[in-house]
Amino acid sequence: MSFAKVNLRTVQDSAAEHGLSDVQEARFPRTEIGAEQTGMNFLTIKPSRREAFAHRHEQAEEIYVVLSGSGHVKLDDELVELAPLDAVRVGPGVARSFEAGPEGLEVLIFGPRVEGDSELVADFWDSPG
Repeated sequence: MSFAKVNLRTVQDSAAEHGLSDVQEARFPRTEIGAEQTGMNFLTIKPSRREAFAHRHEQAEEIYVVLSGSGHVKLDDELVELAPLDAVRVGPGVARSFEAGPEGLEVLIFGPRVEGDSELVADFWDSPG
């Protein structure tokens, strides 16, 4: 098929499947939209909460677009303030995690689909930033 359409709010919430619904929602529409090479995530961080974990990629870059709300993204040891329609590119090797402001944070994430390229980062928010 040459195109597909899906409403992101109808995609299954992976965060709920993993017991993380008190912090966030994470909807990965790859299957529903039939994406073969592009990864995508509609991430919602609940008000005044931090993303459940940090991660980095060995090869893949990602682009984050803030749809609504405000907050921060921690990139290694740097804290970057976020507002609606901010776009942030994060290159390979940089650890990242989001923190929502009082109204929450909705982010659309794009990147290449690279199996086995993601690594979780422990104690990320305990380091400077």
